[in-house]
Amino acid sequence: MSTNYHRIPKSNEVRVKYLNLVEQINDLDIWCPDKIRNDFRIIERGFDNLSPWDVFLEDMRIHIGKRSSGWKFLWNFNDNKYYTNKEELLTFIRSGRIIDEYGEVQDTEEFIKMALEWGQPDGCVLNQEYIDKHKSDKTVSYISSYYDKEVDGLRVSSHTEFS
Repeated sequence: MSTNYHRIPKSNEVRVKYLNLVEQINDLDIWCPDKIRNDFRIIERGFDNLSPWDVFLEDMRIHIGKRSSGWKFLWNFNDNKYYTNKEELLTFIRSGRIIDEYGEVQDTEEFIKMALEWGQPDGCVLNQEYIDKHKSDKTVSYISSYYDKEVDGLRVSSHTEFS
């Protein structure tokens, strides 16, 4: 069994985003056929056109990691978008709230303690040693680009998609 964890903003951060959303919605010309046709995607960002709702939801729920029985905790560094090392990760976690995949709010410090201790010291890590140990298992056929990375002693996923 495994559990995924996400960082969500604190209430005051959500309120600021909400007030910005309301302001952008109030400024919309809701009768304009072109805006309606384009689903009110009025905010240009590079090649993307976003709606005020898209901007409101952006970074609202950020996957930070997964715990699985028998494995060390697996951190998601999100391509270094929010943090690049352990210190930045812990600061980021503490700047918000933590929820599990079932919507249960976790005590932040208890979550950090659990995640840092999960699977220590002998939990599995997806690397060449693990592959060599499980050669007879036909379901274990990972290539090295999928191997876990290590950042400041943390097991970090080589990708950002989790299930």
